[in-house]
Amino acid sequence: MRLKGYHAETIMKKPFIVGNWKMNLTLKQGVEFARLLKNGLKGKREVLCGICPSFVFLSEICKILEGCNICVAAQNVHSETNGAYTGEVSALMIKEVGCTHVLIGHSERRHIFHETDSFINAKIKTALSVTLKPIFCIGETLEEREAGRTKDVIQSQLKGGLRDIHADQLEELVIAYEPVWAIGTGKTALPGQANEVHSFIRNIVADEYGKDFAANLYIQYGGSVKPENAKELMAQPEIDGLLVGGASITFESFLKIIEAVSKD
Repeated sequence: MRLKGYHAETIMKKPFIVGNWKMNLTLKQGVEFARLLKNGLKGKREVLCGICPSFVFLSEICKILEGCNICVAAQNVHSETNGAYTGEVSALMIKEVGCTHVLIGHSERRHIFHETDSFINAKIKTALSVTLKPIFCIGETLEEREAGRTKDVIQSQLKGGLRDIHADQLEELVIAYEPVWAIGTGKTALPGQANEVHSFIRNIVADEYGKDFAANLYIQYGGSVKPENAKELMAQPEIDGLLVGGASITFESFLKIIEAVSKD
């Protein structure tokens, strides 16, 4: 996915659209979805696509999508590779079933399960150690935005999550900006608002890892993405992809989003 040696003005990225099913669908529904998606995207090369099923579906869905251009991501991972952590799943386990990516730092993990930046940082390091590609989520709450703290929060989460990780370890990193106030609420950041934060994120990354690295970096937007707003969001110059929640649970709506952002 990384395009080495290019400068920002010359890079043309394919949109990277990922569906996060969260705690939804049955195994039967998930399997049917994966088969429909595999057939629906056959021959399409203008967009990159992935899905994040529940842990208990990963093995079956990875088998269905093996060899095709749709990646499978786990929704979470533990910071240790093994041990006495009842109910947790390790990066090695996720890798073994066939996943290539993993969501880390999703707002629901931060705010419902109280995951800290240091814990998220440890998860990212562990994922990278087994060549799992992190989709690293950051974003502010409504209270933080209204208090004018969006950039402070984003910078803190970004630097905390990537602390002591070198550029050569992050070749396949994806960052997902998800304003918490827009997740599952029906509210979406205006395209210009989202683009402004994406630009801010890219500038921080440029300061830490260099301009070429930042130009190549995929930064997705997530937060009440749907077929009606996907194209407008993706038209923004700093938005490289979408992390889709509720609209990814049905095949029809997810395919409409993919079709809306596919380049001619």
